[in-house]
Amino acid sequence: MAAPLQFAYRTQKEIGVTDADPVYETLPGFVKPEGNLRCCVYSPCGRFLAWASNEIVCVVDASVGHVLSTLAVSNVFDVAFSPRGTYVSTWERPAKDENGDATKNLKVWRTIDDLPESAEKTPIGRFVQKSQNGWNLQYTSDEKVCARLVTNEVQFYSSDNLSTVWNKLRAEGVTDFAIAPGQSKNLAVFIPERKGQPAAVKVFNVPQFTTPISQKTFFKGDKVQLKWNSLGTSLLVLAQTEVDKSNKSYYGETTLYLLNANGSLDARITLDKEGPIHDVSWSPNGKEFGVIYGYMPAKTTIFNHRAVASHTFPLGPRNTIIFSPTGRFTLVAGFGNLAGQIDVYDLEKDYRKVCTIESGNPSVCQWSPDSRFIMTATTSPRLRVDNGVRLWHVGGGIMYNEDMVELYNVSWRPCLPESISRVDPLHPIPTPHASALKYLGTVKTPSKPVGAYRPPGARGMSTPLHFRREDEGGAAHVVSNGASNVGPNGFGRPRRMVPGADLLESGTRAVPGAAPVPGAVAADEALSKTALKNKKKRNNKKAKEAESGVAGAGTSNGGLAPPSQDHGPNSGNEGRSPERRGNQQHQQRHQRSRSRHNAPGGNNTGRNRNNAQQPNGSNAPNGQPAAAPLQVNSSQPSEADSLMSPGSQNPASKKLRGLQKKIRAIEDLEMRLAGGEKLEDTQMKKIATKASVLKELETVEKDPNAA
Repeated sequence: MAAPLQFAYRTQKEIGVTDADPVYETLPGFVKPEGNLRCCVYSPCGRFLAWASNEIVCVVDASVGHVLSTLAVSNVFDVAFSPRGTYVSTWERPAKDENGDATKNLKVWRTIDDLPESAEKTPIGRFVQKSQNGWNLQYTSDEKVCARLVTNEVQFYSSDNLSTVWNKLRAEGVTDFAIAPGQSKNLAVFIPERKGQPAAVKVFNVPQFTTPISQKTFFKGDKVQLKWNSLGTSLLVLAQTEVDKSNKSYYGETTLYLLNANGSLDARITLDKEGPIHDVSWSPNGKEFGVIYGYMPAKTTIFNHRAVASHTFPLGPRNTIIFSPTGRFTLVAGFGNLAGQIDVYDLEKDYRKVCTIESGNPSVCQWSPDSRFIMTATTSPRLRVDNGVRLWHVGGGIMYNEDMVELYNVSWRPCLPESISRVDPLHPIPTPHASALKYLGTVKTPSKPVGAYRPPGARGMSTPLHFRREDEGGAAHVVSNGASNVGPNGFGRPRRMVPGADLLESGTRAVPGAAPVPGAVAADEALSKTALKNKKKRNNKKAKEAESGVAGAGTSNGGLAPPSQDHGPNSGNEGRSPERRGNQQHQQRHQRSRSRHNAPGGNNTGRNRNNAQQPNGSNAPNGQPAAAPLQVNSSQPSEADSLMSPGSQNPASKKLRGLQKKIRAIEDLEMRLAGGEKLEDTQMKKIATKASVLKELETVEKDPNAA
C-alpha cells in the first residue's frame, strides 16, 4: 500500500502535519512545536520537513515525524532545501556587527551530518544577503553546482565547497537569473533596459559563458519572470513594465516571449485579446503551456512548444492556471478579487470540462502529487477570518475541511514520480471525511438568481448587446485611450437607439391612450396576472388624468388664464388655510376679468399667446398696448400669518424664531446643569439671560411691529 498523502501547516500558535487520504489524521510521531514559529517547509524530494523558531531550526523526518537534526541559529526568518535535500539554507534578518560591517546572514548547512551527539553543527558556507527576494542559492538538478547573484555577475560554487568561487558569469546590470531543471545545465540571465539600450534575456550553458546559445532583446521590460519547462529546453519570459505609457492599465504592460535553449526559436507570443497577461504556466510534460490574458472576461489558451495555439477555453473571469503533476488535468480559476470558481479540464479527454468548484476566497491552491485532490486554503494576513484548509476531489466533491485560527501557510508533501500509484484519479471516488459532511451541512443553498434589475419600460425585451458581457455574446472590451465614446445624447449611442439590440415581438412599446398594436397584445399575454392588473390600473389612471386635464382647460376662461399661484414654495400660501387661499384666488380672478374687459379699445377679438415677445405692447392685438401682467405680492402676508409661517421673511418673524431658539438652548443647558454636568462660565452667563429673553419674546408676540 502506498504511503498516504500528507500536508503541513503553520498557524499563529503551532505547526502541524496531517496525513490526508485515506486516514485523515495527524502524523503520530510528530510533536507539534508551539510559540513564535517563523516558517515551515518541505524539501523538494519530500524526505524532510524543516521549521524555525526564534532560537533553533529543526529538521524532521517527514515520514514518521522524528527529529533528525537541530541547528543552533536564532532569528531565522526563512528556510530552504536543495533539490535532493542534501543541503539546507537559512536566512536571518540583515544586521551589523560591532565594527559596522554587515553580518553574514545567509548560511548553508548539511542536512544530515555524521557527527557525535555532543558536537555542534557548523555551516559550510556563509554569505551577506540583504534582500529576502531570491535569497537562496540556485542548484543544478544533480546538486553539483550552485549559484548566487551579486552586483553585475553570477557567481558559481561547487556545492561541497562554498568558500571559493568556482566560476563566474559577468553581465553588466544583471538583476535576475534562473538555472534550468533537468540535465541540460542551462542558465538564463535578465538585463533590464539602461541608457537607451533594450532589455535582454540571454541563455548560457554552464560553464561556457563566452557566447550565449540563445538570446532575445526587447523594450518594455522593467522586470521579468523566467519560467523553464521541466526538460530545461524552453524558456518563457513574462516581461512587465512599471508604468503603462498608453494609460490603458494601472499595473503596467505585459508581454510574453518564448526562447528555445538551442537558439532555434526566440519570438514574442502573439495574443489575440487586448489586455494584461494574468498567468502563464508550463505543463509537467514540458511540451505545452497555458496563458490567461485579456481584459475580463479573460481568455485562456493552450500553446504547444512552438507557440502555436492548440486549444482555447471559454471566456470567463479567470486569472490562474495550474497543471496537475501528472499533466492530465488543468485547473483554470479566478482568485483574488474574483469569485473563487475553479474549472477543472481533462486534457486527455479532448479538453472536456470535469467540474466547477465553488471554493470561496482562497489564497492557496495546489494539486496533490497524485493529481487526485486539490487543496484550497484561506490564509493570513490576506484574510484573517474563515481561515482553514479544504481538500477537493478532482471530480468536484469536498473530501476534508479543517477550520483554523490565523493560518499562515500550508503545502503538500512532495513525492517523487516513481512513488506515485498509477490509478485513475476520477474513479473510484474516495469516501469523504466526516468534516466534509459537516461542512456541507453549514453551506447555504444558493438562492435562484433573479437576474439584473430591469426598469418596467425595458421588461419583455432581450438584453442589448451593448450591456452584455463578452462571454455572454456581447461586444468585446474596447479601451478608448482617452478618446470620447459618448454620443450626442451623452450615453454612448444615438438617442432612441441601442446598438445590437435584439427586440422581441413582445417588446413593442405602446403609446398611452392609443389603440393597441399586435406586439402590445403579445406583451400583455406574456405578463403575469398581477403585472397585467397593475398595468390596467396605470392605464385607467392616465386616462382619468387626461380627461380631467381637458375638462379643466375648457372651463378656465378660454384656456388663457395664467396658472394658479396657490402652490409652490414661493407662492406665499404655505401657511394659509383653504378658505384664505380660496378668497385670494377669487380676488385675483376678479382683478383679471376687470383688466380684460376694461382694456382701451374694448375690441378684444384675439390674443397673442406668445407673451414673451410683447415689449411696450407693440405686439398686442389691434395695435393696443398689452395689459400689464398681474403682480401677486407674496412677500407681504398678514401679520398673523407672517409670524406663523416657517419660511416667512418678515423681520418680526425672524426675530421671533431667533428668540425661541435661544430659549430652547437655555433650557437644554439647565437640564445638563440639573444632571450634574459642569458647565463653562459662558454657558452659566447664558442661563442668567433667560428672564430678559422671555420678556423680549413676550413683547414681540404682543406687538410684532415693535420689532
